[in-house]
Amino acid sequence: MPIVWLTMNVRRQAVCMAADGRIRSQEVATKFGRNLYRCRRRAAMSQEELGALASLHRTEIGMLEQGTRLARVDTLMKLAGALSVSPLELLDGIHWVPGNSAAGGFSITDRSLARRRGNSC
Repeated sequence: MPIVWLTMNVRRQAVCMAADGRIRSQEVATKFGRNLYRCRRRAAMSQEELGALASLHRTEIGMLEQGTRLARVDTLMKLAGALSVSPLELLDGIHWVPGNSAAGGFSITDRSLARRRGNSC
């Protein structure tokens, strides 16, 4: 699937457009991937083990962790269930900031939900 790189003129944040016209933020994909990697390592699972529990191929787990792929809602739920964590743990630090008359955008923070709660996944 070819990807076209665009730059949003409001926040200068990199986004990708897939061949089907869907746009995704590279920052969101990267942050999600870091969260997934952290939770998987905390659960002491390999990508292959997580893939088997979530009914996903291990290469998809790798692409999600590397930020080259962004999970759909059903994939998010499979991953959270397989890791025994809340989907919020995988979305930690990813926020939508609505715009007034212009398009909104994603906001990425480094402050993790786990640190705020006093535990980690």
